[in-house]
Amino acid sequence: MAAQQRLDIRQGQSLVMTPQLQQAIKLLQLSNIELAEFVASEIESNPLLERSDGDDTQEAADDTGQEPARREELSLDNDAPDRAAQDALDAPDSDLYDSGTGSDAALPASATSGPSATTDWSTVGGGGQGEAYDVEASLTSEKSLNAHLHEQLSVSGLSPAERLIATRLIDETDDAGYCQADLGEVARTLGADPSLVADTLAACQQFDPTGVMARTLKECLGLQLAERDRLDPAMQTLLEHLGMVARHDLKGLSDLCGVDRDDIIDMLAEIRALSPRPGACFSAETTIAVAPDVFVRELPNGMFVVELNAETLPRVLMDKAYYAEVSALKMPEREREFISECAANATWLLKSLDQRARTILKVASEIVRQQDAFFAHGVAHLRPLNLKQVADAIDMHESTVSRVTSNKYMATPRGMFELKYFFSASIPSTGGGDAHSAEAVRYRISQLIAEEGDNVLSDDKIVEILTEFGIEIARRTVAKYRESLHIPSSVQRRRQLRARA
Repeated sequence: MAAQQRLDIRQGQSLVMTPQLQQAIKLLQLSNIELAEFVASEIESNPLLERSDGDDTQEAADDTGQEPARREELSLDNDAPDRAAQDALDAPDSDLYDSGTGSDAALPASATSGPSATTDWSTVGGGGQGEAYDVEASLTSEKSLNAHLHEQLSVSGLSPAERLIATRLIDETDDAGYCQADLGEVARTLGADPSLVADTLAACQQFDPTGVMARTLKECLGLQLAERDRLDPAMQTLLEHLGMVARHDLKGLSDLCGVDRDDIIDMLAEIRALSPRPGACFSAETTIAVAPDVFVRELPNGMFVVELNAETLPRVLMDKAYYAEVSALKMPEREREFISECAANATWLLKSLDQRARTILKVASEIVRQQDAFFAHGVAHLRPLNLKQVADAIDMHESTVSRVTSNKYMATPRGMFELKYFFSASIPSTGGGDAHSAEAVRYRISQLIAEEGDNVLSDDKIVEILTEFGIEIARRTVAKYRESLHIPSSVQRRRQLRARA
């Protein structure tokens, strides 16, 4: 059959990610510090942008016809000011970035202390061709002790309540590796049982490097000796009298420890081989005060108010008077295109920052609504929560919620938390009751195996035990959790048990 040409007309729908929409999505991922740096660079490159003096809030409300959204009393209006922009923000991850299409054109910001723009949103939204902002280029490749501990926490198998406690303890660990937290104060702030806080600290003290998160030099050295199986009664006595060690009182130490002088010399040599500063091998982290993106306050009636932190919102305006003045001048076509492009970029990105602020407020408010028991009663009442639950409740895509919860912080009466720490997968309950956190189930599996002794538990037996506790779980899920904890199979554990016998 001879080849022939044919003209067909087809109709279809597709999501076209313009550079401006891609930029709006990228803004969601930036922390407030990164956003401030980005805005500062855009002010330098766009002549129509200027910093606000902080007194233009009313002007913003008059100009846009709506009051800036800065707080939420858990009664949100889901109607976004620009539905097309919101739909774009809710696009799946695979649709967001196309190589070579991203554009970080001149970025204006929201008005003064609120997110509303001070420009007419009906203005055409063009796109610029500036260089892409590279967040990764500003990051150091050296890992800090804090980051190293948080990485281990993410795979530790601790329950959500224990993870929140551990997060606080890690954040109060200094660069030398010593935990400076007051355990009693942590328990009161988080509404946790003091014994749970102490147990969580003990679990964190098993992290690498050995001796980390100790509260005293004695405890630090003791953790390292215990790992080497050298914390016998004589060594414990020696650690109790480190002052005598400093004075080189060998005779007094010998009498106290019940060993001869040569043994004391050997024990002191072991002490000198330990590290009194376990965190020294990591890069010294420059302390940067984290500014919360939202505040949570409790009202006298028991309700919680969620407010945007106005100090972290960019204070930038578009100088429309200057734009009108310049546009009226006679100028070459190339310069006129440049001014029009700057105006279009400023208009679009003002809207993008307003949408970013509103999205953060929505997500944070829904998290508080879902975790109200935690804020009211403490860490023991933390509920299982995943991205889909929040996304469905506020009519957004999971990927949008994921971006919003990264590098965003919430200041609450119980402390400051990154939004992502309130999320944990859940395991169904056999009796139709409340679901169980996946992290809590993983921790329970590790405890069962740790206490099994000579009676090695198979994965099927673990399923039976968990079912008795009201946890509905499949054997393959138990195997997956066990492997994530780096625990050998029951067959391998039996072999190890026979080898030790």
